[in-house]
Amino acid sequence: AAGHYLATGKPALVYMQNSGIGNAVNPIVSLLDDRVYGIPCVFVVGWRGEPGVHDEPQHVFQGEITTTLLEDMGLATMVIGKNTGENETDAFFKTAREQLKQGKSVAFIIRKGGFTTDASHTFRVDAPMTREQAIGCILDEAGEDIFVSTTGKTSREVFETREARGEGHGNDFLTVGSMGHASMIALGIALEKENAHVWCIDGDGAAMMHLGGMRALARGGATNVIHVIVNNGSHESVGGMPIAGGAADFAAIGRAVGYKNVFTAGSEEELRVVVKEAKAVEGPVLIEVRAALGARDNLGRPTTTPKENRDALMRTLKER
Repeated sequence: AAGHYLATGKPALVYMQNSGIGNAVNPIVSLLDDRVYGIPCVFVVGWRGEPGVHDEPQHVFQGEITTTLLEDMGLATMVIGKNTGENETDAFFKTAREQLKQGKSVAFIIRKGGFTTDASHTFRVDAPMTREQAIGCILDEAGEDIFVSTTGKTSREVFETREARGEGHGNDFLTVGSMGHASMIALGIALEKENAHVWCIDGDGAAMMHLGGMRALARGGATNVIHVIVNNGSHESVGGMPIAGGAADFAAIGRAVGYKNVFTAGSEEELRVVVKEAKAVEGPVLIEVRAALGARDNLGRPTTTPKENRDALMRTLKER
């Protein structure tokens, strides 16, 4: 967005969910701010966790502080919902134009249902194996190891797989929120529990968000950590949009940044073999799993709270 303005002299529009504000804070206050470069930008922010609207736990606090956080960073804000009138938008557009002329940014905060569209989403990735099938294979072969799963549908599928088998959840940390950080949680556990294999079941979109985490994990000193990246070429948990630039070659990235051993798998049969091999070699290990885009329509959500999940895992780790 800043580069677009430098090249054209016109403000760019950035669309994000409010969960992404944390990643945007530094460039907003140290790059765009009118006391630094004065680069104006228009933000359109989807409002998860709006006060008074039921949402998942990881969105509640972010939703409460969304408007205040943006205003504290100097952005003029307007909330748009289903019933927002034309007079309201016209008045704010006048304010916004003045802000932008002064090198300041503005934000439109969009309530659920605030926008409508006739466009349909047709992006597809076909592969012999679904993510849920891959998770089942890993849990089958890894036994009583420790698992950290990334946010979104991955953690939901880990939970439901355990439930369907009548297994407990004490070996699993189901990361909600903090997208892109599951691998660092796994690394922290692995460094403290050297006698346990610690798995991170990650997603390609999450891994791309904080790609430097791969280097940190590869060189972090934990030989007992196994990093699985399920690659379906998309940010499925936040709408199924394709990854920028297309599906990445995470195996090649893993070799380049220093994982001790790197494997790939594209079918259940291959994955079962790879999981056994990964447990037998020295880590850090990276496994790239190619999977289809999509999840069950009836996929549920964890019935335990995040704190219950935390406590159950900590009890397990205390005994290891």
